[in-house]
Amino acid sequence: MRLNARDFARDSRGVAAVEFALLLPILALLYFGVVELTQGVMTQQRAAHVASTVGDLVAQSSTITSAEVTDIFSVGDTVMYPYPTASLEMRVSSLSADAHGAVTVNWSQASGMSALAKGSSVGGLPTNVIAPGESLIMSESQYTYASVFAQVMPAPVVFNDKAYLHPRLSTTVGCNDC
Repeated sequence: MRLNARDFARDSRGVAAVEFALLLPILALLYFGVVELTQGVMTQQRAAHVASTVGDLVAQSSTITSAEVTDIFSVGDTVMYPYPTASLEMRVSSLSADAHGAVTVNWSQASGMSALAKGSSVGGLPTNVIAPGESLIMSESQYTYASVFAQVMPAPVVFNDKAYLHPRLSTTVGCNDC
């Protein structure tokens, strides 16, 4: 059996296998990249949902205890499911603005991060979120997302979110033991 150059050029057996072998690494990288992007976006959305849920649950009370806030933080852990909650940090604070618009902390409680000091001033709030004489619940969440595929995304990404809610049942949400 003798093959010459002309026969070799016309032979198309195995072309599909060669094309597949050339495209497989690109398709695999594309697949894992899409999976990673989807997981990252879903994690970021859950972390944002934690902030709004924790703040909303606190804003529905006229008074709250430290134990109830701890229970609400466990709800925040549940909202993050199925993602691991070891890196989830939460803080909820009651803020009030005086007649001149200076915003101070009434009380604060945190899980994983430090609570704000009672009476300390708070800056960096969005414009018109709190008017002079009003009270506000500020809820914060922070989640460090580490990729399942370390080769695609080697460094962890930190998602931060804040939610601002006005108390619903009273002018302020009180907490005597926070």
